Amino acid sequence: MLRRADYLRLSTAARKYHTPSFLVLCAPGPEGRRRIGITVSRKVGPAVTRNRIKRLVREYYRVHKTLFPSIDVNVIAKKGAERLDYRGVCQELDGVVERLAGIQW
Repeated sequence: MLRRADYLRLSTAARKYHTPSFLVLCAPGPEGRRRIGITVSRKVGPAVTRNRIKRLVREYYRVHKTLFPSIDVNVIAKKGAERLDYRGVCQELDGVVERLAGIQW
């Protein structure tokens, strides 16, 4: 997702899923395609840390893209996400993706 309007739409009309390190917002998109947005605020850490978290979530999405339904997803990092490695990101987001697959959108 690239436009601010998409993020605002998700913040108001989305299903929310919490993990210890992430908040995941999901809603059907206007085009019926899979799209992801990643939000990491300055509260999580300096730029190097924020970019590392975004790279890890992007890699998770790239590897597991086929498991996501055709919806818009915004992954918001919480404080504590900076301590995760790739395996930790996978463990936390696997549960959310399984729940998303079981929902009729």
